[in-house]
Amino acid sequence: MSSPDPQVRAARNDSARPSPDRRPSTTAPRADRTTAPRGPVVAVTGAASGVGALLTARLAASEEVKQVIAIDERRGECAEALWHILDVRDPAIADKLRGADVVVHLALDLDLETDAAARTAYNVRGTQTVLTAAAAAGVHRVVLCTSTMVYGALPDNELPLSEDAELRATAEATGVGDLLEIERLARRAPRAHPGLNVTVVRPAVLVGGTDTALTRYFESPRLLVVAGSRPAWQFCHVEDLCSALEYAVLEKVDGELAVGCDGWLEQEEVEELSGIRRMELPSAVALGAAARLHRIGLTPSPAGDLAYTMHPWVVSGSRLHDAGWRPAHTNEEVLAELLEEVSGRHTVAGRRLGRKDATAAGAAGATVALLGAAAVVRRARKARRRI
Repeated sequence: MSSPDPQVRAARNDSARPSPDRRPSTTAPRADRTTAPRGPVVAVTGAASGVGALLTARLAASEEVKQVIAIDERRGECAEALWHILDVRDPAIADKLRGADVVVHLALDLDLETDAAARTAYNVRGTQTVLTAAAAAGVHRVVLCTSTMVYGALPDNELPLSEDAELRATAEATGVGDLLEIERLARRAPRAHPGLNVTVVRPAVLVGGTDTALTRYFESPRLLVVAGSRPAWQFCHVEDLCSALEYAVLEKVDGELAVGCDGWLEQEEVEELSGIRRMELPSAVALGAAARLHRIGLTPSPAGDLAYTMHPWVVSGSRLHDAGWRPAHTNEEVLAELLEEVSGRHTVAGRRLGRKDATAAGAAGATVALLGAAAVVRRARKARRRI
C-alpha cells in the first residue's frame, strides 16, 4: 500500500492543530514531524537485491512501519534500514530478529544456473532456520514468498484457480520442489511454534529485473507451442508483489495469497502483442527433446518447465481483492515491459546464446542445432550399448 500523499498528510495535520487561543491538551499531546511512527518493526531477508531491496525501500519510506531490519550477506543501498550481514542459515539470525514484529523471508535462490542440490539446501534450510529463529525471537508473523507455480500447470485446471485450490505441482520444474517444501514448512510452522502466524504470498510469472525459465521463453526467436496445448499467461509486476507483501506485513490480509494481474492472456494474444511467431511441435517431440537437452547439460531448464507454457495456472487473487488491494499493472503492460527487458537477448530451449552464436545459427537453425545435438548424443549412447 502506498504512503499517503504529502499534501493530504499536511491537510490532516493542519486540521488537527489547535487554534492559537487554545492550549494543547496535556492528556493528548499533539503529533509532530518528530514523533516516532507507530506500526510494526519489520525484518526483511534477502534485502540487498531484487524484490527484497524494493520491499525494504518501500517499507522504510512507509509511515505505517516503525523500523526496517535488513538482513543479507551483503549490505544494500537502503540507508534508512538497520542492516545485519549474515547468511539466513546461520542460527545467529535469531538474535538479529529480536524486537521484530514481522519477518518477510525473501532470501531464496531460484537461479537457473545454480546447482540444483545446492539451491535446495539453501532454500529449504534457510526457510527452516528463519521460521525457527522468528519463533525464538518472539516474532508473531512470518511472510513467505513462493509462486503460483505450486498449483501446477495441468490441462484440467479451472480458469481461474481459487487460492484454496489443491497444490498439484510436482518437483519436475526448476525450483518448484523447493517452493513446495517451503509451503509444507509454512503449514507445519504454526503447529510447531504456537503463536506464530505464517502468511504465504504466491506471485504469478514475475516480471521486473527477473530471470526465470518463463521470462526466458520470451527471449526465443520463436515461441514454442506444444500442439494441442492450451496456454494461458498471467503476469505479476515486482511492484505489485511488493505492495501485496506490504498488505501482508500490515496485517490487512493473511492466509495463502495469490498475486498477479487481473485476468490472463491467451497464447494468440501473446503472439499478437509480442510480434513473435510460434513454432509448433508435437507433445512427444517437445517434451522428449527438452528432457534430453537438459540431461546432457545443453539447457538449464528441465522438461517440467515446459508444462507451464502448455497448460493454464491462472489464479483469481480474491483474498487480496477482498482486502481492497488492486494491481497497478495489466497483463498487457507487464508483457510489454518484459519484452523491452529481454530485447537483444537470444535464448533457445532455455539456453542463452551469445549474439554471434544467435546471428550465425538463426532462429530455426539454432533450434535444429540443439535438437540435433541431443539426437546425436542419443545415437552415440545407443551405439556404445551395442558394443
